[in-house]
Amino acid sequence: MGSDTDRAAPATAFPLAFAVCCVGVALFSVMDAAMKGLSLSIGLFNALFWRAVAGSLLGLVLMLLTRQRWPGRAVLRLHMLRGTVVAVMASLFFWAIMRMPLAEAIALSFIAPLVALYLAALLLKERIGRQAIGASLLGLVGVAVILSGRVRGDYDADALLGAGAVLVSAVLFAWNLILQRQQAQLASPIEVAFFQHVVMLGVFVLFAALVQGMPVVPAAPSWALVVLAATLAFTSLAALAWAYARAEAQVLIPVEYSAFLWAAIIGWLAFGERLTLTTVVGALLIVLGCLIASRAGSAEPPPCRTVRGLKGKACPSPFARPCHRTSARSTPSSSPWRTMRNCPMR
Repeated sequence: MGSDTDRAAPATAFPLAFAVCCVGVALFSVMDAAMKGLSLSIGLFNALFWRAVAGSLLGLVLMLLTRQRWPGRAVLRLHMLRGTVVAVMASLFFWAIMRMPLAEAIALSFIAPLVALYLAALLLKERIGRQAIGASLLGLVGVAVILSGRVRGDYDADALLGAGAVLVSAVLFAWNLILQRQQAQLASPIEVAFFQHVVMLGVFVLFAALVQGMPVVPAAPSWALVVLAATLAFTSLAALAWAYARAEAQVLIPVEYSAFLWAAIIGWLAFGERLTLTTVVGALLIVLGCLIASRAGSAEPPPCRTVRGLKGKACPSPFARPCHRTSARSTPSSSPWRTMRNCPMR
């Protein structure tokens, strides 16, 4: 009788997990809009710098309240690498959405999990299955459809540069997915979020020193957006982590694509952005390619390897099985897309 209760628990928990996942994706979309408005009002660098300051302070408070342990040297190196990658990735993405509609930028960013397939093959020597290759080609067709509107001259050259920046940002995000898989084995979500903001802040301070420019202290209304953006990033991360811990990734994956709908609605309400037919068609092709790739996975996941300076082993790949034992209710990720929202993209 106890076993019947255990089997019923996941079924009763799924509706709540699904709802929390929907809220988490929506909060990420609101955060994108807040950062776009903030970047347009006080400048991109100032928006990124002060959001990193607010996020670092919030993360420090959470680290102290939850009594997180200080990571070892090997984990710190991983935090520094991923924080640097995310700093460049976020700069490119927010630079792009200052010049193009939110929905179009989100649609192009969906290509990241498909790029991760080839990065895993290049960096981790993994084999890619034929189905995954076909899925990536379908995603590239979707990108071409979206860009075709710009090539026809419907948009200015500055917006076309923005589309290019989103694609470069997506490549960095694909690398970020691989690094995230390593971090998930070694650090808590609070630790990951805290060090990501701290390292990003360090990168922006170094950039300011190199260009000999100081960030401008924003006015009171802008501070509200700064705090809002930082809080949304942490809240959405926590909501999504909670949801993925209580429901299988394969049933929550479709929720990720609702970000496109939220971006279209928020972009229209806040910035008067119109949704084009090429953007919708291209987004559908990219989403279809991601769904096919998530079913295909890796042709041959590599074994876990020992990481210097760490006890035990860590899986370096978003395709590989976790080294630790998993319970019957937990399902290891088998594709980069399934680990995508376990970490903030921006």
